[in-house]
Amino acid sequence: MNENLFASFITPTMMGFPIVVAIIMFPSILFPSSKRLINNRLHSFQHWLIKLIIKQMMLIHTPKGRTWTLMIVSLIMFIGSTNLLGLLPHTFTPTTQLSMNLSMAIPLWAGAVITGFRHKLKSSLAHFLPQGTPISLIPMLIIIETISLFIQPMALAVRLTANITAGHLLMHLIGGATLVLMNISPPTATITFIILLLLTVLEFAVALIQAYVFTLLVSLYLHDNT
Repeated sequence: MNENLFASFITPTMMGFPIVVAIIMFPSILFPSSKRLINNRLHSFQHWLIKLIIKQMMLIHTPKGRTWTLMIVSLIMFIGSTNLLGLLPHTFTPTTQLSMNLSMAIPLWAGAVITGFRHKLKSSLAHFLPQGTPISLIPMLIIIETISLFIQPMALAVRLTANITAGHLLMHLIGGATLVLMNISPPTATITFIILLLLTVLEFAVALIQAYVFTLLVSLYLHDNT
């Protein structure tokens, strides 16, 4: 119990060099491309999953927005696989780092907003000032809408970071309590262990849901600007 509660969130190093880049690139190994005429079950499931994501995410988009299909599919598969791998023992989850999530959210949000200003300038500017706004409220409303626009990438990153970090901390605390209670009260330790198993199942669901929510919000930002 003397272990630092936040030790699992420290960027791992090897011989003094951070290996977070290798960890980020590792999920791409889990989705290899098939060169066979007839795919196995893993590749068939992978293709079915990609088609389902495209159907859910890109159906509402215009032809201009559908040019982002590869980016959207890669994003949800990367976040989902990274979150799931982070649930394994003695692993590091890059999505618990706010800097990592901001580095994904800001370029995607900026790309969507710039696309909107390039192709739908009047519509994009109209979001800052809804029709029928009283003249006295125009300056305040423009400031509020501008702030809300720039908060969007921060909200994306903080939501993902907070949900993944909170789950990992809770699992760490309950796991540590279970180890201590094994010598003090085995029946209580059994109950906490069952709670830990249920929480682990919940965290698997949260890992996938957060990947879906992050990507869905990026898709909605893109839809509003194309």
